[in-house]
Amino acid sequence: MPFADAGGIRLHYELTGPDDAPVVLFANSLGADLSMWDRQAAALAGRFRVLRYDMRGHGRSEVPPGPYRLDGLARDAVALLDALGIDRVHFCGLSLGGAVGQWLGIHRPERLRSLVLCATACSFGAASTWDERIAAVQRGGVEAIADAVLERWLGADFRARRPSEAARLRAMLCATPAEGYAAAAAAVRDTDLCAEVHRIAVPTLLIAGSADPATPPARLEELRARIPRAELVVLEGAHIVNVEAADAFDHALLAFLDEQERSASGLPRELYARGLEIRRAVLGDAWVDRALARTTELDRAFQEMLTTWCWGAVWGRPGLPRRTRSLLNLAMLAALGHHEELKLHIRGALRNGVSEAEIGEVFLQVAVYAGVPAANSAFRIAKETLREIAAEGSAPEREGSR
Repeated sequence: MPFADAGGIRLHYELTGPDDAPVVLFANSLGADLSMWDRQAAALAGRFRVLRYDMRGHGRSEVPPGPYRLDGLARDAVALLDALGIDRVHFCGLSLGGAVGQWLGIHRPERLRSLVLCATACSFGAASTWDERIAAVQRGGVEAIADAVLERWLGADFRARRPSEAARLRAMLCATPAEGYAAAAAAVRDTDLCAEVHRIAVPTLLIAGSADPATPPARLEELRARIPRAELVVLEGAHIVNVEAADAFDHALLAFLDEQERSASGLPRELYARGLEIRRAVLGDAWVDRALARTTELDRAFQEMLTTWCWGAVWGRPGLPRRTRSLLNLAMLAALGHHEELKLHIRGALRNGVSEAEIGEVFLQVAVYAGVPAANSAFRIAKETLREIAAEGSAPEREGSR
């Protein structure tokens, strides 16, 4: 297992993914370790280089004497990047990890591409509450507070539906050294960035859990009001929202990261968004979702160019209605023998209001000007596609029904 000397602190970390991909750095919450991000590491695999680490006092990292300070925890993250030769990262942190991200956004923005701040706040409540928790851990270890913490981490419904996952998180919590937990809790207690977060200038996404009792949506709304141009997403879940609402969390995270990478590459955001909307309307959500899921670093730039310029810049032009563009597509794809694309665009043409009779007329025109063999193949593919649609039990949605 890899360790790094980060400014004199021995930190445990995992670094996976393509060497040339953008790096996403994940920072854990109080009482957690890097395994809390297992689901996200899998979701980002192949598209990003994922760096996870255990904060000092947590997991397999060193447990120096406390109390810890937030600036010290944040400098650990910078020192880890330095030790690994990584310049800039997309940063994603939850709770205490989110506070580390805020500090970096304020004091070390040159190390950040973007910020994702989850279930966090610019301050964390009364010091006396944290003093009581620290004292309880010092007396009885983390086990003494585990049940109460787990109730805040995960909603009752999730704990009932997913008992094995709840048990995994409880075991992770209880494995945290008592000295490390108490020392890091002091950093949470003393955090107050509320007068400084307005200085964060990097693109920022805020993710809240709708039923989070520790950092409710109102605390994330406070951050949204203070951080220029920050976006807020509220998901169904409690404090460890990346576990409880994993699917929605992954979707929001990937959409945000992809948007930052497109912006960095110079692709117009609005044109890409318009192109994606048209692409979905013509080809269908299921097909587009599969195409995006299959995207790797090899073809990412091509897919983004296709969505932006083909679908946004050309299909989005007002000079021809979509049904006319579909008819042109069918003729050209049939004439050129692009059979896989032809099948896909037959479905798209039907969505755009083209009738079966009109498809037949197009292929008759192809027979005259591109040859009978090309038209014969096109008619065969059209009949196969129409049979498949009939077997699926519903025709593709028409343009006006979307």
